[in-house]
Parts: sequence; C-alpha cells; structure tokens
Amino acid sequence: MTSGRVDPAGPQRPAVRVGAATEGRNPQSLDLDLLPTRDVLTVINEADRRVPGAVGALLDEIATAVDLAVAALRAGHRVHYFGAGTSGRLGVLDAAELTPTFNAPRDWFCAHIAGGPTALWRAVENAEDDDRTGAAEATECVHAGDLVVGLAASGRTPYVLGALAAARARGAATVLVCADPGAGAAASVDVFVGVDTGPEVVAGSTRMKAGTAQKLVLNTFSTAVMVRLGRVYSNLMVDLVATNAKLRGRVLSILVEATGCSEEVSRRALHEADGDLKTALVSLVSGAGVPAARAALARAAHQVRGALDLLAT
Repeated sequence: MTSGRVDPAGPQRPAVRVGAATEGRNPQSLDLDLLPTRDVLTVINEADRRVPGAVGALLDEIATAVDLAVAALRAGHRVHYFGAGTSGRLGVLDAAELTPTFNAPRDWFCAHIAGGPTALWRAVENAEDDDRTGAAEATECVHAGDLVVGLAASGRTPYVLGALAAARARGAATVLVCADPGAGAAASVDVFVGVDTGPEVVAGSTRMKAGTAQKLVLNTFSTAVMVRLGRVYSNLMVDLVATNAKLRGRVLSILVEATGCSEEVSRRALHEADGDLKTALVSLVSGAGVPAARAALARAAHQVRGALDLLAT
C-alpha cells in the first residue's frame, strides 16, 4: 500500500500494536526527513554496515542448516522456502538462480510465497496472516526427509509459522530465518537463525536491513549447499548452464582457469566433450580421453574431484 490506510480487501486479523524487534525506531535516523539527500544516504549506508557482522555471528547455525539440506538432497528429498512479502520474494529469487548457476535440478529448491505468484509483483499483505494456508501448502507438498526453511523478518508471520508446524508434523526438518533473535518461534524449529539487525532506518521497513540479512543468509546457505554437493570445483562454477553467448564464453574461461590450458586446447576439449564442461575439465586435468572422463564422472556422482581421484588410481 502507498498510504497509511488499512487495506479493506480480504480477511483481516484484529489490529494489535506490534512489539517485534523489527518494528522499533532507530535513534540514528530520527528526523531523517529533514536531512539533505547525501546525509540520508549516509545514514542508510552506515546502518547497512551492521548486517554482514550480524550474519557472521550465526555461521554455526547456518552451517547446521547447510548440512541438513545436503543430507536431504543426497537422499532424494527437497528443500522448501516458505516466506511472505520481501522475505518470500527473496526466497523465490534464491531458488530461481540455482538452476542457471549450478545446474541444480528444478525440484531441489521449491519456493512458496504467501499470496502466490501475484505477490511477487504486487503486495498481498493479508495473505501473510493466514496460518491455515501455510499449513495446507506444506501439508500438500512437504514430505518426511525434506528440509523446510521459513523466511519471516519478524519471526512471527502466521503463514510461515503455519507451514513450519505442518512440515515438522510431516517429518521434515525445519529452519527459521528472521531478524529477531528473541523470536518466540525459535523453540519450535530445528535450527533458528535470528539475525540481530536492529531497528530499520525507516521504522518497520524490513525490506531494508532485515531483507539484506535474509539475502545474505540465503546466498550463503544455498551456495554452501552447492559446494558441498560438488557443483563447484575450486571456486569455479563447473555446473554452469550456458544458455547465451556470454555464458558460453564464461564456460571457456572457466575451463582455461581450471586447467591452465590454452584457449585453443580448451575449446577443442569442449568440442570433443559435446560442450560438457565437467567432462572436458576432467579429461584435460587427468589426461584421460573423453569417454574415460565421462565414465569417471558418472561413477563419482558427477563430482570433479571424485572423478579425478578415480582416474588417478
């Protein structure tokens, strides 16, 4: 909404003054509306600097979530994101980027947002108050062995908490990522990631520091999952899907970087491997032919280092 009115559309819970940590006023941004433009930007930038450190303080918790996700995916299960508003949109964004970046199967990470696809483009604010819808969606698609990650800046969004409760009842592991270290829901999930981002520059606008924290946590979490699953070699995206000229050029650059071979040799290896980066890489590094490299990758669950170890024995 663009005004201070209460949206009359849809079912509503009674208005209750919110006491969540994400709703407090930031003493550093009082009279923000009286500041010159450059000073407004300075206040926002200085507040944003708090976020990386707050995320860094919870790396142990994030690591536990990563290990749960890796175990779930290796066992043939899935990771689900359930969120509302900014948090839900960031979950959709993170899940959408994993296939082109890491060639992750599209059903590995499933993103659910309160209000459905419409909420990606237009706020469907009342949808986040519906715990029954969250529970119903989780009951329909979550299975025992899955991992469900709830994304809620306040840590108390009914849609998200309903999904987490239903997921746990179905035998899924659960994680809650929020911006309130004291969120009451912490005790009801397997892993709690309560990032202490403090009050927003604009009070209650959790698209700011809280949203930045959620983006950092999700990037850290999903990237680490892909690394642990062998979809990165050294620090290179060896499962990249080359869908345009820029990305085809990046594939060639990755092969040159990974092997130390010339561009000409790398281009020829890619051609012999039918464009498959991993096969060309294993072939060049090991000295084995393309058929042997391809067979080794199949035996090593398509992990480059595992394939190289097989060919070295």
